[in-house]
Amino acid sequence: MDIRETAERYVAECLKKGADAAEVYIESGRRLSVRIRNGAVETVQESAGRGAGFRVFVKNAMAFAHSNDLSEKTCEEAIERAISFARITTPDPNNILPDDPGVGDAGPLYDPEIETIPLERKIDLALRAEETALKDPRITLSGGASYGEGEGEIALANSHGLLKSYRATSCSFGVSVVAAKDDERSSGGESCGRRFFADLKTVPEVAEKAAWKAWRMLGAKPVKTQRASVVFDADVAYALLGGILGAVNGERVLQGASFLAGKIDQKIGSGLMTLIDDGLRPKGPGSAPFDGEGVPKRTRVIVEKGVLRSYLYNTIVAARAGVQSTGNASRGGFSGLPGIGPHNFYMEAGIHKPEDIVRATRRGLLVTEVTGYGINPVNGHFSGGVAGFWIENGKIAHPVRGLTAAGSAAEMLNGIDMVGNDLDLNRGLTAPTFRIRELQIGGV
Repeated sequence: MDIRETAERYVAECLKKGADAAEVYIESGRRLSVRIRNGAVETVQESAGRGAGFRVFVKNAMAFAHSNDLSEKTCEEAIERAISFARITTPDPNNILPDDPGVGDAGPLYDPEIETIPLERKIDLALRAEETALKDPRITLSGGASYGEGEGEIALANSHGLLKSYRATSCSFGVSVVAAKDDERSSGGESCGRRFFADLKTVPEVAEKAAWKAWRMLGAKPVKTQRASVVFDADVAYALLGGILGAVNGERVLQGASFLAGKIDQKIGSGLMTLIDDGLRPKGPGSAPFDGEGVPKRTRVIVEKGVLRSYLYNTIVAARAGVQSTGNASRGGFSGLPGIGPHNFYMEAGIHKPEDIVRATRRGLLVTEVTGYGINPVNGHFSGGVAGFWIENGKIAHPVRGLTAAGSAAEMLNGIDMVGNDLDLNRGLTAPTFRIRELQIGGV
């Protein structure tokens, strides 16, 4: 079945049944999941499916229905339901569809090799990851290893003449282990995900880092409550970005539920902080030629040297705000309406090596684990559990657990005074190591 033709045909069916405008979003794909523990295969699961979402507009009222069956009878029933819902829904003149026929150049996203690789080789990848991690004498238990992959095709058509599609793949593997010393236990894990199988890290790279993450936290000691510098390791630096993403969501801004509302072209952070959302990064996990409603993805600067430059919008929220969509319509699949979300969101790298940032810190905390919500996108408050390593006179003194870090977004963002050069652009939400001049650290 050609899902492009199917999408176009069902748009015509929506109009025939009484919709003034319509969008059809079709998704078809396959997923594989392998789970390993203690050298044995626990589960191998493979699934395939496809479905369609129908968004219809009747006299400026919008409604939605979906079907996980692309047969004519089932889809026509879903279309009829959507139109019936639209006729009893409150109209909104901002209920519009995009009409941009273009696509962004996201480069190759589909790896035809993944499907041809024997299952045994994929299972072996997870087995070797676990075996390698367990070779470290400090590791006592396996938390399991895994391999996963997915491939799919997206087709989108609407009554404004849009007809677009693309294919994409992804694959990943990882391992989790437990280290022990006397009665103390500490767990650690590492994984690697890529678009193309050949781009995956080697087994030793992943497995040895998992083991290191587990045993490095053995012997953790408490520290007293105090104000000190806080260095966010690159593995957890994303914790700063989640709250910012919520605050630049255009719908939150319109609702007055963002601490960044009304601050376009105002300074909100350090001049060392530039945040970019790049929907076209080659092989990026969030890259695609268009967003969840067909608007071309692009590369957009959100914060430029500490100055807020843009919010994120989909088409309807942009219309409400009187601006253009930024190509940030997010979609979790065919069964839901478009929301607003990032693509590949990151903080630009700085000039410092991570070890130089530690060396320049007289007293502080190197954060390697975070829990909690991070920055609250509504009020800008930050609070969360943290663990990592205490720094004294530019050197790692000992691991620490059971701490909290707290502050305001303004304090954190303006307090960034060193940024590392260790940015990993293979992650969808990522930042390099960076230091905040001073935060409140809760200890004993």
